[in-house]
Amino acid sequence: MSESVPTLANNLLQSYVKHGGINHVDGVNLPSKSAIAQITQDLLKLLFPGYFYDQQIHRAELMIETSNLIASVCARLEDEIYKSLEHFPPEGLAKSQFRSEATEASRCILQQLPAVREILATDTEAAYNGDPAALSREEVIVAYPFIETIAVQRLSHLFYRRDIPLIPRIMTEWAHGRTGMDLHPGAQIGPYFFIDHGTGTVIGETSQIGERVKMYQGVALIGRSLSGGQALRGQRRHPTIEDRVTLYANATVMGGDTVVGARTTIGANVFLTHSVPADSLVVADDVKVKVSSKLNRPASDRDFQI
Repeated sequence: MSESVPTLANNLLQSYVKHGGINHVDGVNLPSKSAIAQITQDLLKLLFPGYFYDQQIHRAELMIETSNLIASVCARLEDEIYKSLEHFPPEGLAKSQFRSEATEASRCILQQLPAVREILATDTEAAYNGDPAALSREEVIVAYPFIETIAVQRLSHLFYRRDIPLIPRIMTEWAHGRTGMDLHPGAQIGPYFFIDHGTGTVIGETSQIGERVKMYQGVALIGRSLSGGQALRGQRRHPTIEDRVTLYANATVMGGDTVVGARTTIGANVFLTHSVPADSLVVADDVKVKVSSKLNRPASDRDFQI
C-alpha cells in the first residue's frame, strides 16, 4: 500500500534536516534566483531600450518609462543585495550598515549603465564587422545570443568588483542557461569583443582579455588544475589573451601563467598550456584526416550520408 501524503512529507523533511540544501527557513534567506533573473532582464531593457520589450516604445514615453523602470530595479536590487550581505557578511561591515550599503551599491551600479552601454556598443560593432552573415547592427542586438551574454557578464562584473556575493554568479549562470556561453563575472574583458556562434565557450574567473579579441564556439580559457580546491581562491588560474587575438573553434588555453601574445591566431582544437609570443600562429599538427573513396567500401557504408 502506498504511503500517505503526511508520511511522504515527513520523510522529505527528515532529508532536509540530514542533508541540508534548504534555504534558511526562519532565518537569513538567500537572494531569489527568479527575482535576480527578472532584474537582469530589466537591466537589459535599460541597456537596449526597445529591444527587450514586448510592446513598442514611443519616444515621448521614453523618459517616464525609463524613470519608472530604474526606480523599480533600484528597489528590487537593493533588497537582493541586502540578502547577499546578510548571508555573507563583509568583513568590517556591521549588520546595521547592510541596508545603507545595499542602497549605495544598487545606485552605484545603475550609475554605471551609460559606461556599460558604451563598451557594449564596441562589442556590437565587433560582431557586425566580424560576421559577414550579419545584416545590421540591430540584428546583432536582437538576435545574437552573444550580445545578451556579454551584456550580462559586463553587468555582473560591476557586482563582482564591488564584492557583492552570490548575485553576479546567479546573473551569469542565468545567461549561461539561455545561451550556452559560460562567462564568469570575474573575467576582465576588453572592448570590441566578439564570440561567433558561441555555444560551449568557457571563460574562467581570472581570465584577462585585451581589446578586439575574437573567439569561436567551444573556446575554453581554463585553470590548469582544480585539485587544490578552495586553497586556489583568489589566485590567478586562467590565461591572459592580449589584443587582437583570434581563437578558433574548440581551442583550449590553460593556466594562470599562460599569455597569448597580441595578434596571435590560435587554430581549431589546439590545447595550449604555455605562453606564445606576439604574432604567432598556433595550430594542431598531429591531427590527421583520411579521405578515401566511398566506391571501394561496402554498400552499407556507401549509403551513409551526412
